[in-house]
Amino acid sequence: MDARRSRTPWICLFALSSLLCATPAQDACDSALVSNLPPSAFRSSSQLSASHAPVFAKLNRRDGAGGWSPLTSDSSQWLEVDLGERTTITAVSTQGRYGSSDWLTSYLLMFSDTGHNWKQHRLEDSMGSFSGNINADSVVQHKLQQSAIARFLRLLPVGRNPGGRIGLRLEVYGCPYTSDVMSLDGEGGIVAYSWSGVSRSSSSEEEKENEEEVSLKFKSLKNCGTLLHAKGTWGLGLSVELKAGKFVMATTGEQQQQAWTSSPGRRHVASLGSLLDDQQWHLVAVECHAARCNVTVDQHRETVDLPPRFHHWHIQQLSVGGIPNIPDSRFRGCLENFAYNQHNLIEMARRGDRRVTVTGNVTFACAHQTLAVAATFPGPQGFLQLPGAGVADLLPAGGVSVGLQFRTWNREGLLLTFQLPRQGGIIWVYLSDTRLRLRVQKAGNVLLELKAGSGLDDGQWHSVDLKSRRGHLSISVDKDEMAQSSPSFIIAVEKDLFFGGCPVEDKRREDCRNPFTAFQGCLRQLTVDQQQVDLILVHQRMLGNYSDLMIDTCGIMDRCSPSRCEHGGRCTQTWTHFHCNCSDSGYGGATCHSSVYEQSCEAYKHNGNTSGYFYIDVDGSGPIKPQLVYCNMTEENTWMEIRHNNTELTTLSPSSGEHQHLVQLDYSASEEQLLAVIGQSDHCQQEMAYHCRKSRLLNTPEGSPLSWWIGGAAPGGRQNYWAGGQPGSQQCACGLQGDCLDPKRYCNCDADSAERAEDTGLLIHKESLPVRSLILGDVRRTGSEAAYRVGPLRCHGDKNFWNAAFFATETSYLHFPTFHGELSADISFLFKTGAPSGVFLENLGIRDFIRIELSSPTRVLFSFDVGNGPLEVYVNSSSPLNDERWHRVRVERNVKEACLRLDAMPTATRQAPADGHIHLQLNSQLFIGGTASRQKGFRGCIRSLQLNGATLDLEERARITPGVQPGCPGHCDSYGALCQNHGRCVERNNGFHCDCDESAYDGVFCHTDVSAVFKPTTSIRYAFEMEASERGGGNVSAKPPSPSSILSDVSLRAENVSLSFRTSQSPALLLYVSSYQREYLALLINKHDKLEVRYKLHSSKEAEVLRSQAKGLADGRLHTVVVSRVMDAVSLQVDQRTSEVFNLTSDGEFSGIRSLLLGKVQESDDVDPDLVRLSTLGFSGCLSVVRFNSISPLKEALLRLHGGTVDVSGPLVRSNCGSPATSNSYATHNTPRLSDPSGSGQPLVNAMRTDSALIGGVIAVIIFVTLAGLAVVAKFVYRRKETYQNQEVKGSQQEESQDLPFECQTDSHNALGQSPKEYFI
Repeated sequence: MDARRSRTPWICLFALSSLLCATPAQDACDSALVSNLPPSAFRSSSQLSASHAPVFAKLNRRDGAGGWSPLTSDSSQWLEVDLGERTTITAVSTQGRYGSSDWLTSYLLMFSDTGHNWKQHRLEDSMGSFSGNINADSVVQHKLQQSAIARFLRLLPVGRNPGGRIGLRLEVYGCPYTSDVMSLDGEGGIVAYSWSGVSRSSSSEEEKENEEEVSLKFKSLKNCGTLLHAKGTWGLGLSVELKAGKFVMATTGEQQQQAWTSSPGRRHVASLGSLLDDQQWHLVAVECHAARCNVTVDQHRETVDLPPRFHHWHIQQLSVGGIPNIPDSRFRGCLENFAYNQHNLIEMARRGDRRVTVTGNVTFACAHQTLAVAATFPGPQGFLQLPGAGVADLLPAGGVSVGLQFRTWNREGLLLTFQLPRQGGIIWVYLSDTRLRLRVQKAGNVLLELKAGSGLDDGQWHSVDLKSRRGHLSISVDKDEMAQSSPSFIIAVEKDLFFGGCPVEDKRREDCRNPFTAFQGCLRQLTVDQQQVDLILVHQRMLGNYSDLMIDTCGIMDRCSPSRCEHGGRCTQTWTHFHCNCSDSGYGGATCHSSVYEQSCEAYKHNGNTSGYFYIDVDGSGPIKPQLVYCNMTEENTWMEIRHNNTELTTLSPSSGEHQHLVQLDYSASEEQLLAVIGQSDHCQQEMAYHCRKSRLLNTPEGSPLSWWIGGAAPGGRQNYWAGGQPGSQQCACGLQGDCLDPKRYCNCDADSAERAEDTGLLIHKESLPVRSLILGDVRRTGSEAAYRVGPLRCHGDKNFWNAAFFATETSYLHFPTFHGELSADISFLFKTGAPSGVFLENLGIRDFIRIELSSPTRVLFSFDVGNGPLEVYVNSSSPLNDERWHRVRVERNVKEACLRLDAMPTATRQAPADGHIHLQLNSQLFIGGTASRQKGFRGCIRSLQLNGATLDLEERARITPGVQPGCPGHCDSYGALCQNHGRCVERNNGFHCDCDESAYDGVFCHTDVSAVFKPTTSIRYAFEMEASERGGGNVSAKPPSPSSILSDVSLRAENVSLSFRTSQSPALLLYVSSYQREYLALLINKHDKLEVRYKLHSSKEAEVLRSQAKGLADGRLHTVVVSRVMDAVSLQVDQRTSEVFNLTSDGEFSGIRSLLLGKVQESDDVDPDLVRLSTLGFSGCLSVVRFNSISPLKEALLRLHGGTVDVSGPLVRSNCGSPATSNSYATHNTPRLSDPSGSGQPLVNAMRTDSALIGGVIAVIIFVTLAGLAVVAKFVYRRKETYQNQEVKGSQQEESQDLPFECQTDSHNALGQSPKEYFI
């Protein structure tokens, strides 16, 4: 016996009903129920002999043959016990047949009140079979997790000992069940209760004035009807109904009739359950406090909020079973143990209480019998064969009449097939794509095809009627939708009718062929020639034939109620499985459990992303939804920005009316999202500014505050200080710093001056954030002027992302409370280690467990057991994982599957058993970095450990645990590659940052190009001979030494030069490096728009000219040049072209470097006479990421990193003109959707909606092509004329918008108006 599964769940959800839940300390419900029953209480499908009769199937008895055994040991056998009356059943025990090899290894349990319409009892939601015995004599007991109430019990053998027969002895345990029952006929039966004018009967009821509690059980013979309609104060009502077999709760307005109609006053507030018209008992409880209700249907529970007007609402009248004057609302069925606020309503009606009015046919017994016997087709091999011979003779001129009802979740399946007389063909009636189809086929040719109905896979009962008479054929669905035809051939049954499928043992038989999917579902109300088919006779093998059917039960399950799809995922199902559609939810996996988004901007940054809009999910798989934020990654700290509806400076004008002005701020994030972001961030701030003239702010120092703001967790608290001050100080920033305009005041605006002033600062106390509203109190006086601004909420740092612990030994570990992930769980963390193996995490139960470990240097293993035996999922890495680098592990386990992902490798998945345990039940402590046995522990670091979206604080626990240290250094080994373009990774306690000093780029990852627009007068001179003491102003330690210090007075045998440019000027000097030895290096564009590299490495020799084959470089587009020299070997590459190699004739040494020049040369002494005339022209265009060995002169000029190493004259403005996608960087980005069109599960970053992107893309292409065409025409015309327009006319426009794509011509006024090309004739 599985002891872990046998604990009794003493859970009472319906304490309001007259049936009270017993606890172990009270009357135990565990009496033996079978041992004293008479022989007439036992029935079976068959018996091997009189001594093997079912009466001998009593536990521990040796009478007869020592137990029950059927005639044949197949799947159609059963044993039935009649307990005499409805009884509470809590446990079942089984044995094999005494002294034999006959016992069951597994079985099903069925219960019924009437001996018909059996209902299967399940161990868990998806597990139907009970484990049996391992020998003939030991007893195996199963305590039912939820007790059953029934009169009849039926046990169906599933598995048996392979070496024996079916053999069984059993005992059932429980206690008597009593109840009050009422039956309603569905026509005129209504019971009304009036509570108007009835005072509360006790003080305890007065305390519960705003509480309403209702509980009942019901059994319905229809799929619709009003169970209860409550009318209360202010004409408001609450209706509890069945609709399409579902429980629906709705609020109604002043008209009582609105309870059933679709009038505007009606509002659905809850929909629970499914298949509630199965003629079985179902539990309902509604408990409302104020306007919030807990609604329970069977095991499905939800909390719903009623409209606010129900806050003080209470019931004055109850109508049970329908609403007067609305016949369609009637309920047909039975009610049991109906209680309202501890009143037994059925007992009140039976004794004729004056508050009760009974109308129509209402009885106090559940006398309704089952409407029809159903048959379940559970698998692909099920079929039902009925005789059809003679039907054609009974109908004039031949014909057929067959009717049935079915319910299924499948979109396809065969319902009926039969052969036509005289080899006339075959008829199939089947479901295809949720529609009913009829096909007549002969010899492979389709003679006739009809279609009717749609959406027939909804689990509801649907009727089908097939009729053929006098040459007319019709088939209808649900009595109203009909398809018909007049075939020229006879439609009749030649021999037999086959329902659901065909026999599989003889595939060659001609009378039944099924080219379609077999039917899985339920059939009932079968009629042939308008005569009801008795399925009980079929079950007794007295009529027709069948296989793999369950007769007298409909075993349909709604796997989507309650839905296992989380976070709003849409559930669909078939007969055997359910599927979750997670699109647009922001979550992924089989049950939409795990978020596809990162939890912070910090996490996106360390994935290598740059600034932009991102969805973040602050609690991972928790209940808080993803939110769209802006991640600013341009600074050392990564800022997350959450905007509200009023971030701009807003001016207030004096007006009559209220003296105060209220500003309400609505954020783009929900309340729980805001608080979660603030809580997990290291630092948060919000800017507030108040601009004033004759408008006081706080009325300091001693006056009553004229203005204040509300901030903090909702609803927020009143704050009497301004941004920059301290909480509770009633000061602004200037008051704290002591520099207010009026020394006697604590705010600049409190000076009440006629001059304009402002109070601006940052709010940095997280407990007061976010700012929710402003109340400005001095804005209405004549002559006053005021403006305010509240910036977005900005936070940086992620406490969870860097939370880490170092495990020094294999015996060290951290322990936390038990992990709870019964139905779904996800675990994620990062690790790094040098050890070959070790357990990351372990949590144990009695038999269940969960464990994640590094089982070898190249394998991560996830193993668990939920009662079906251990399952393992693993991922193998092609490279060792004990490389002291960070690796990410993500694990998810749900009712459908278990998944493991390691880094960016493909996810490994293991499917859960289709019919097994699903609840993970753990009870020990959670061990991190080790195990309970202190063996196979982990040595290394674990970081950012999250369980179901909640981060475990490893550092806090590590501070008090021997052998474990908080934090873990060494991040550059893993993240150093993010530092690009010669950036250097620098370690931090919590993370790293990229040092870009030796890079020509800027930005958080040294990835942002440093570019500038040059005008003809712009000049940059980088002096290599500058001493470190001059740069530091006499204090060498004041600033770090420039990389140039190593180049002064040094002769170079090699150099690497790189830059990007865009220009329309030719000729043009791009870069010039001079020396004291009259040597130089020059990069230029000649008059043929080609690139030249000029080296003069010997003062007595002429310069050597290296010309690239690349053409048309003065075309206004961005080009990149890389020049590398080692001694006399020079490599030249332009853009992505193949490198060109040259050899110099000089000795290869560049001596006495003096300066590097960009743009116009101001002093000709720096330039070789051969280039003086060109250098004085200057450069018009864009230069970007200029680098000479480790020197970045353009970056130095723009950012002034090392003080006086560079001289700049003329206009120099930083721009993004050097970006390869400059024209694309200005595209408007629309808000991305919560979806992943690629199916990769990766978050959408700076994404556009598909439709907007498509339209915008088309427009952008049209504009680009038009502009490009105009530019080409214009350039051709100007080239032909060899003239260049002056760009100074547009200088002001370019200075206002320097980030526009660069286009520039040379200055036509230079050199006496001659074309610069004339210098190189």
